[in-house]
Amino acid sequence: MAGMTDLPGDPLPDSRALESASPELARALDALGGQLVWRIGKDEASDDVVVRLGFASATPRFAHLPRLRSAGDAELQAALAENRVVIEWVD
Repeated sequence: MAGMTDLPGDPLPDSRALESASPELARALDALGGQLVWRIGKDEASDDVVVRLGFASATPRFAHLPRLRSAGDAELQAALAENRVVIEWVD
C-alpha cells in the first residue's frame, strides 16, 4: 500500500529499502493493513477523487458520509496528475 502522503512527483519507495525493512516492521504493517477499510470514488459536488480510510471498526460510519460516484482508472490517474485527491480519515 502506498504511503498516505505519496503525491505525483514524490519518489516511490526504493524496493531495496522495503526489502531491507525489519521482519517486525513488515509484520506490523501487514497487521495494520488487515485492519483498514477504504472507499475510493469521485465527490458528488466536484471532480475530486476522495479516498476514505479508517479502521474496520469505523465501517458503519462510512454509510453516513456523502456518497461517492465510481471512478475509473483513467479518472483516478488524471486526478492524481492534477492533485485533485482528497484523503479523509474516518473515525
